[in-house]
Amino acid sequence: MGKPDYSVIGKRKPRIDAVAKVTGEATYTDDMSFPGMLYAKILRSPHAHARIVHIDTGRAERLPGVRAVVTGKDTPGIAYGAVDTERYLPPHMAGQVPVYPNDKHPLAMEKVRYIGDEVAAVAAVDEATAIEALELIDVVYETLPAVFDPVTAMADDAPKIHDFAEKNICNKIYWDFGDVEKGFDKADHIREDRFTTGPVTHTPLEPRGCVALFDQSGKLTVWTSTQSPYIRRQQLSKALNMSESSIRVITPCVGGGFGGKVCFCEPDFHAALLSRITRKPVKITYTREEEFIATSRRHPMIIELKTGVTKDGSLTAIQCHIIADGGAYTHTGPVVMYLAGAFLATAYRLPNIRFSGLRVFTNNMPCGPQRGHGAVQPRFAAESQLDMIAEDLGIDPAEIRLKNILQPGDTTANKFLVRTCGLKECIELSSEQTNWKQRRAAPVPDKGIGISVGAFISGMAIPPHTSSGALVKLHEDGAVTLLTGVTDIGQGSDTILAQIVADELGVAFEDVRVISSDTELTPVHAGSYSSRGAYWGGKAVKAAALDAKRQLFQVAASLLEANPDDLEARDRMIFVKGSPDRAIPTKGVVLASMMESDGNPIMGRGFYKANVDYVNFETGEGNVTGAYSFESQIAEVDVDFESGKARLLKMTIGHDTGTTINPMSVEGQLEGSVSMGMGQALFEESVSREGLIMNPSFVEYGLHTAMDMADVACILVDTENPDDPFEPKEAGEGTQVATPSAIANAIYNATGVRIKELPITREKILRELRIRHIKITCQVGSSISIFV
Repeated sequence: MGKPDYSVIGKRKPRIDAVAKVTGEATYTDDMSFPGMLYAKILRSPHAHARIVHIDTGRAERLPGVRAVVTGKDTPGIAYGAVDTERYLPPHMAGQVPVYPNDKHPLAMEKVRYIGDEVAAVAAVDEATAIEALELIDVVYETLPAVFDPVTAMADDAPKIHDFAEKNICNKIYWDFGDVEKGFDKADHIREDRFTTGPVTHTPLEPRGCVALFDQSGKLTVWTSTQSPYIRRQQLSKALNMSESSIRVITPCVGGGFGGKVCFCEPDFHAALLSRITRKPVKITYTREEEFIATSRRHPMIIELKTGVTKDGSLTAIQCHIIADGGAYTHTGPVVMYLAGAFLATAYRLPNIRFSGLRVFTNNMPCGPQRGHGAVQPRFAAESQLDMIAEDLGIDPAEIRLKNILQPGDTTANKFLVRTCGLKECIELSSEQTNWKQRRAAPVPDKGIGISVGAFISGMAIPPHTSSGALVKLHEDGAVTLLTGVTDIGQGSDTILAQIVADELGVAFEDVRVISSDTELTPVHAGSYSSRGAYWGGKAVKAAALDAKRQLFQVAASLLEANPDDLEARDRMIFVKGSPDRAIPTKGVVLASMMESDGNPIMGRGFYKANVDYVNFETGEGNVTGAYSFESQIAEVDVDFESGKARLLKMTIGHDTGTTINPMSVEGQLEGSVSMGMGQALFEESVSREGLIMNPSFVEYGLHTAMDMADVACILVDTENPDDPFEPKEAGEGTQVATPSAIANAIYNATGVRIKELPITREKILRELRIRHIKITCQVGSSISIFV
């Protein structure tokens, strides 16, 4: 297949919602208002681990303005989970995937397991009354021993957080591909290192929020800030003991998600419970503090990594053991542990891999998915260690990567099918643009340069939502409406999907209107997570547009007395190829179809299901996605040796995008990934003491601002799949995978100290400088001894 000649795809187009957002016209959940609407607040546990002895809501219920109070006893008592796949599997698939417990209740039933766990919810006529009512709820707790360290939590005498979890182990993974011991025997050099990563939170600008309304027929409608309305409906259905068809989930504008709004969004449940009682619309909007203490965060990990290489730098074997702090509930723990191991094999040719992982319950805040789900932490370790190996062997860090990278057509040890891979071009182009070899050969005092690579998936299949659908409707004036389940959370999916429709139907980009994320109206799509939007959603939209075009061409062919195969659509017209004078406006064909033909209103239907495996997370074997993205990053930093402060000056990215739909949108995603990765590499850490989050605000958390942001140079590498010319790979998550390690490697290049823990704060840099008493020789010949 040749490369298609696109007219709108591949062009720089502004966001279709940009004007509405910058003028304040866009509607977010907290902007919504309904007659008689009530406002709800949530009572949270002040204890990390306690048994609920008694709850008395009487005083709160008697407060003027309070309309309802709910506790665990007012719920159906059904727990739900984020990896609840078993009940959706057809009989012939029974036993093919592991079963994980559902352990989360919308409101605590008998125990609370972390500070912030939900105990009760109040609906009142205004927020002030709801807050006052919380103070009037009397809860008697029996405090229980708590544990906050995952290693300690596995001890025989550790407090038991969940009865079903032996030694507090949520899930464990082990796999062994190839012959690891033989691989180490072949190695000329073996390194073993230990790395740690800290907990970080999502910090979306828009806190979680929702409005829920039960109508008189018993239909529940929830307007919620979510990344995945179909998953939200699925979880509401289970926890509320309702059929999915009796629940409608609508997503207004979303002010960022980054993985935190995929699942476990308790305000939806609380608002629904309160609306069921009051038959009034109920709104809940989290405070910024609640975002920090009572949602989820990235898994902190302890990573022990052993890698073998030959003297020329060829990788022979890798062995990795990870202990992850999962916090109080299962959440997406099985997924993150699988991905943490799987992504070790996704960038390099590694014939022999052994991975073991333990996700452990603690009485900390729950951990869940975050941008680059499961890949950021192990890639920080692997890329840091690879630089150390390169130094041990006297090999250039870029060269050792080029020697080992995957190639198009490779199959990894764990059966990932790499159909296309532009990693070689990414490394070479970014190295050339940054003058990598010259910079490494002539170092500048206090400044460093470091390289890293990464890879990510373009969606993965977790039952039941393993496909994506789309509808394309043409109007009498030739304009088009696209209905898609893909949720625009700020990443610009509405825009790129509109480009696909416009390109396929030959209409103007401005002619396409997008309706997305309404479970009652839009076709199913798993949600905007695991970077499936452009790949899964884009392919479904393209199929729907092709179906609409086929219908158009059938009608136009009779009007133009031509064969449908001889037609083309462009400039809002349908032409006979090679005969520009034989044409008809698209709107004329739509009208003719409705009035003169068989009455077909021209509605295209499309869907896409990736040819992938339902991977067993615990065995790890199988192809998890239809397209793998690859990227290289070269970080340029400077370090102040007196304060220890490291600054990222510039990041140069090479990203394998497959088919680039909108370069402007892709660049925005890459820049955002670098910003988030930079924060997590240098500044961000959720600090807790005995389970209490000590820095629950933007000011205390250390989130950087635009003034701290580095320059970002983006190199987009389009790769061509001969079997699939339309392959828009992910661009929203994979870049963050490589950012922390690129920065860490650059800091080492500048200082000579290797930091093996995230974040790399100024205190840690100074500590390492003190320990090693580094002597730095400046270009002018002076010597500075660091003993401060």
